[in-house]
Amino acid sequence: MKKLREVIQEAVDNKVALGHFNISNLEGLWAIFRAAKELKQPVIIGVSEGERDFVGVRQVRALVSSIRDEFDYPIYLNADHTYSFERVKEVIDAGFDAVIFDGSQLSLEENIKITRQCVDYARSVNPDILVEGELGYIGTSSKLLDEIPEGAAVTEDTITTAEDAKRFVAETGVDLLAPAVGNIHGMLKSSPDPRLHIDRIKAIREAGGVPLVLHGGSGTVDEDFTSAIKAGVAIVHINTELRVAYRDGLKRSLQEYPDEIAPYKILKEAMLGMKEVTAKRLKLFNQS
Repeated sequence: MKKLREVIQEAVDNKVALGHFNISNLEGLWAIFRAAKELKQPVIIGVSEGERDFVGVRQVRALVSSIRDEFDYPIYLNADHTYSFERVKEVIDAGFDAVIFDGSQLSLEENIKITRQCVDYARSVNPDILVEGELGYIGTSSKLLDEIPEGAAVTEDTITTAEDAKRFVAETGVDLLAPAVGNIHGMLKSSPDPRLHIDRIKAIREAGGVPLVLHGGSGTVDEDFTSAIKAGVAIVHINTELRVAYRDGLKRSLQEYPDEIAPYKILKEAMLGMKEVTAKRLKLFNQS
């Protein structure tokens, strides 16, 4: 089985992107895996702190590992937005494939300090575990939004600069960088999300020298995805779109079959909805 680092490098070489999809239950995991398997695409499963608390840190690790082993499939596990060294240490010790320390709301100096601490610990435990750093605030919640999150860096004068990215990567040693380039967490209810700053993505990629990760992909227009991938994005995160698909599928089931009480039957439409979203995004990210 290829290591995640190798799969990311292949994506970089081919100018495509890996899909990163969050889960908080078993049907989400099966939906994402089945979509990826049908398309023969590697895939990353993400779990935020809240999602890990709900599913269980070692439990989600065991679930993803069991699928990888049974099907001999390149499915990987990332500890999404993690806000303290202690919780980074927790997932490294549990054997996750990757982790992101999110210090985007800290000063640059403090962000660098803690991210470096996370990198050093990961290297001491298992050099194959990838550490991602985040630079620039884009909001915190994967939900439907009435407006852009307060303080989110979406304008040209507030998004991540190439200079800061270069310093951050050099002083932390991160494997991956998640910049603020117009992307936001969540999806606006009544309009597309802000457009991405493609030229800035290219400049950050060149200055930082590591693959970029686009967080808050839900709600982004397709054209910006393809342009961002060509400019240096190697991984794209999708979560809110999956949650909407889950809700809508569950709603359909409850409305059409009000007397059904078997959870696996009620949840089938929710799983199929998430699978459809995953497949659509994987096709786009891989230009297939």
